Amino acid sequence: MVLDRATRILAIRHGETAWNVDTRIQGQLDVPLNDTGRWQAQRLAHALADEGLHAIYASDLQRAHETAQVLARRVGHRIVVDSGLRERGFGAFEGFTWKEIEERWPDESLRWRQRDVEFAPAGGESLRQFYARSVDTATRLAAAHPGETIALVAHGGVMDCLYRAAARISLHAPRSWQLGNASINRLLYTAQGFTLVGWSDTLHLDDGSRDESNDRPASPDRVGSAA
Repeated sequence: MVLDRATRILAIRHGETAWNVDTRIQGQLDVPLNDTGRWQAQRLAHALADEGLHAIYASDLQRAHETAQVLARRVGHRIVVDSGLRERGFGAFEGFTWKEIEERWPDESLRWRQRDVEFAPAGGESLRQFYARSVDTATRLAAAHPGETIALVAHGGVMDCLYRAAARISLHAPRSWQLGNASINRLLYTAQGFTLVGWSDTLHLDDGSRDESNDRPASPDRVGSAA
């Protein structure tokens, strides 16, 4: 790895929303930050003020874009919006809690909980499709900034995909890593792919942050989240 040509990536999950608190699936619905989320975004921006960012990319969904706006104002950069950084499309599941999904669609809910990579809720994306979109987008953006530092402000599901890509972990494997709101996750990118540097840094959040699993419901192996 030629480190002086590697792209430093700060992969950032959006701040908290009311639906994170309710464990309600957001997917690609445009849910805003709540008061806690806006506070988290301010703390995040303060923590990254001296990172020497060259570019800020963000999902076009409000909760990620609003988080990125606070950072952009702090460091004096404009935001480049990229819909490839959107959360997984959950189709018919969007707007429902995990419990409601299990009650309405027991068979589909089971496939979701078991991480069936080919399963897609009606009108939504499969885990395999979502992973390919997320990693391809991050690769394209990182490849445009060799030797520079960029921020990717997105969603828990996107963070999960990037972690798996960098740690070479299968999509079938249960999650055992944190995905906190407004967390800072550090990776390097070279032509050989992504490398994990640091994960789920939330030291800038005095009160911690909430987690939500948006690609599978709570289960005994769940430590992190996605939304």
